[in-house]
Amino acid sequence: MAAGVARVRGKYGDPAAARRRLGAVGRAYLEFARDEPGLFATAFAVPRQHPYDPADDGTGQERTPLDQLRAALDELADAGVLDRRRRDGIEYPIWSTVHGLAVLTGQGPLRDVPDATRHHLEKLTGTFIEEGLA
Repeated sequence: MAAGVARVRGKYGDPAAARRRLGAVGRAYLEFARDEPGLFATAFAVPRQHPYDPADDGTGQERTPLDQLRAALDELADAGVLDRRRRDGIEYPIWSTVHGLAVLTGQGPLRDVPDATRHHLEKLTGTFIEEGLA
């Protein structure tokens, strides 16, 4: 995810760049689920408690996928794309949406759809999320 976000051109706070960085987070999540189905399933096999609020422990550890999503959403708020009043907790419905598609097209009932259909569903999901930010 970090590599995908880093490849997005544009300065921090630029609305278009911020939207592209959010898209990069989602694409990386879906790509990982598709390319590494065993690791993806393992990541959710043992429940890990995620704190509702982001941890700021100052350890300098790499960002988790949830932290990557939060950072992208924070930038969208800073860029004026996402109303700050809607920012708190919005990462969870967004994560749920992308994770749901990953499961449906991974081991779920849509696992055998053609690649073109899967790409179309991914695009629809991105558009759905993007329109939900307004």
